[in-house]
Amino acid sequence: MENWRIGEFLYRGDILDFIIEGIRKAFQLIFTLDSEIFSIVLLSLRVSLTAVILASLLGVYLGFLMAVKDYWGKRFSVSLVNTLLALPTVVIGLIVYSLISRRGPLGIFGLLYTPSAMIIGQFILAIPIIIALTHSAVQGIDKRVRNTALTLGATEAQSAWMVIKEARYAVLAAVITGFGRVIAEVGAAMMLGGNIKGSTRVMTTAITLETTKGEFGFAIALGIILLFVAFSINILLHYFQGKRV
Repeated sequence: MENWRIGEFLYRGDILDFIIEGIRKAFQLIFTLDSEIFSIVLLSLRVSLTAVILASLLGVYLGFLMAVKDYWGKRFSVSLVNTLLALPTVVIGLIVYSLISRRGPLGIFGLLYTPSAMIIGQFILAIPIIIALTHSAVQGIDKRVRNTALTLGATEAQSAWMVIKEARYAVLAAVITGFGRVIAEVGAAMMLGGNIKGSTRVMTTAITLETTKGEFGFAIALGIILLFVAFSINILLHYFQGKRV
């Protein structure tokens, strides 16, 4: 019994040393500005920001139209968008993969295993979030804002801009929420990007790979940076939500 307890204590000590060594190496990689770490981070930000900007351009417009226009099937479209909020990332990856793979209808463009493929996947992931939250934000604005603008001779575009200005903090929160969703996803990025070093390796896929390889320090370094990005996103989100109130 004594030998078993001593062995368990030593085993726990080895695990603790392993974790401490991983954390130490992680901070060493961060503070020495490891080139591989920061190339992965920059690619992650470039892919996610591009996807969210494109999704915002379309998503805010569609969310606004769904809120102010009456059309056949409106209730169904709102339900569909809300359903797409829960769409698993691997399903998005599977759908896009089937379209852009060599045997797919868009295979001639050679998009598979490129950053462009990852942007497409993240665009599809972000757009229902931005549409749904923009729709909710615009619905919360007094309808008299748009009606008064139209009565005073404003065009449809000008009246729409007035409404968006009123809901700007909530719309910005929608965009930030979309970015937070896509920067942390791994399924679609792995399937569409292939996790190719120096080309399509982003933070989430690199963490998965380095952990399986036993490169715990490298994985922790990326995890710390990803947590910092997520923390920053949440600070911005709370700030804009406070502005909305």
